[in-house]
Amino acid sequence: MATLLNSVSPLTSPSPETARTACGFFSNVPNFYSFSLNKGFTRVLASTQITISPKDSVLTLPNWKVGRNGTRNREIRLNDAFFHLEFIVGKGHKPDVAQATQLLYDLCKSNKMKKATRVMEMMIESGIIPDAASYTFLVNNLCKRGNIGHAMQLVEKMEENGYPTNTVTYNSLVRGLCMHGNLNQSLQLLDKLMWKGLVPNEFTYSFLLEAAYKERGVNEAMKLLDEIIAKGWQPNLVSYNVLLTGLCKEGRTEEAIRFFRDLPSKGFNPNVVSYNIILRSLCHEGRWEEANQLLAEMDSEERSPSLVTYNILIGSLAFHGRIEHAFEVLDEMVRASFKPSATTYNPIIAHLCKEGKLDLVIKCLDQMIHHRCNPNEGTFNAIAVLCKQGRVPEAFSIIQNLGNKQRSSTHDFYKGVITSLCRKGNTYPAFQLLYEMTKFGFVPDPYTYSSLIRGLCIEGMLDEALEIFRLLEENDYRPILDNFNALILGFCKSGRTDLSLDIFEMMVEKGYTPNETTYTIIVEGIAHEEEKELAAEVLKELLLRQVMRRNTAERLVLQYNLEALPV
Repeated sequence: MATLLNSVSPLTSPSPETARTACGFFSNVPNFYSFSLNKGFTRVLASTQITISPKDSVLTLPNWKVGRNGTRNREIRLNDAFFHLEFIVGKGHKPDVAQATQLLYDLCKSNKMKKATRVMEMMIESGIIPDAASYTFLVNNLCKRGNIGHAMQLVEKMEENGYPTNTVTYNSLVRGLCMHGNLNQSLQLLDKLMWKGLVPNEFTYSFLLEAAYKERGVNEAMKLLDEIIAKGWQPNLVSYNVLLTGLCKEGRTEEAIRFFRDLPSKGFNPNVVSYNIILRSLCHEGRWEEANQLLAEMDSEERSPSLVTYNILIGSLAFHGRIEHAFEVLDEMVRASFKPSATTYNPIIAHLCKEGKLDLVIKCLDQMIHHRCNPNEGTFNAIAVLCKQGRVPEAFSIIQNLGNKQRSSTHDFYKGVITSLCRKGNTYPAFQLLYEMTKFGFVPDPYTYSSLIRGLCIEGMLDEALEIFRLLEENDYRPILDNFNALILGFCKSGRTDLSLDIFEMMVEKGYTPNETTYTIIVEGIAHEEEKELAAEVLKELLLRQVMRRNTAERLVLQYNLEALPV
């Protein structure tokens, strides 16, 4: 695949001619302006100069695992290893297979998916045959992080190069599509899998059934199961557990219990997962006596209580305010040799914060740290409950104390807290805590501002997100391109692609040059509004103007099932 060398810098003083070009960018796209008028679109934009440069003895890479501790230092070493790999492959040398494979794994773990995908490409370019495990690992990680189009494209390219695909790889794609509400496309992928002679397994069916009940309700999922059985496929307990979950999610607990008790007649004995599904519903509804009876049945090896069982009990008890009982179960959990995690403690912390019992919150967090449980996104959002109670300084004091106990820098820790809150719909507490952080010298970086902008958009506060831009500029902050992209993405995800194009226009007028990410967001926004014909036309125009790589355009075609691109 071609390598994108994006060396464009923002325009400093766009000329009137540039503005005119920007406003007429999609003039060659049929029906674009009628769509624009109907949706409130006004003018759309510009071109960007992107240079596409193809990259064409076994050498070792610098050891990125050895050196000073700290997230930033590790990232620098990891990036150095990646760029060194690019250099030696570009010179026609082969990298060490084991090192290149490990680099791919470590880049995935650091959420550097573009670089990880590029490592796979470079391995193939240099004549190395990646093993099935690394190939599947990359596809799985792309899907988990929502990069379904990239994953589908990678599988297609690997198959073109003669690399066999197995059921596990296709399961990753099926699961990724199902997670993003693309059941029909998942079923088409299943047909493709079988056409290739691959056999679906229990996980394939469970992903499809889960998507069916989430998109269409559990009754439709049961119909799909009947169709699966009618075609001669054999579902297993995993599939039935998915339907059990669906019934419970819809609040149909009595039906779920009957379904659960009827499993032996279908040839399956309930396992610990089955028991946990029912237990969660009973506990959530406060049906403690029935929950205790169910727990008494969990006495065999296949259904003995698991870490999840304990977390369900602790979370439910905390939710109902039975904190003392929650701590008793936690103690029993430790005695049973289960290691608690942040997920175990977070419901207790959230309830204690709600009740304003700060001494117990601190005690609980100290116990969590003692058990070597690092705070996570859920922990920060639990502490944010204090902000809603009007106790912002106390919440910040707890956050500050946690930050002092972390290995990462204070700046990185605070940045992570803000991002975590914004991601989970706690943007107002994020602003409140940010104000406290700035009193102690924290300076928000562009990434932090992008998180706040995305958070406001997620919560539907589009006007407020625009207001943030105005205030930033009034205070002599010059937004970076990523800030504009975050705003455009937020509007597109809110179903307001029409308004996102106004922001796009404003961005160009202020002297910024859109990048490939900007254009990708807009195409995806149009596709999400079911204007697939228009999305395909816009994509062709972008490709024609050479502002988008063919690779990216092909990925979007695959992901959104758009009309094929001209050869």
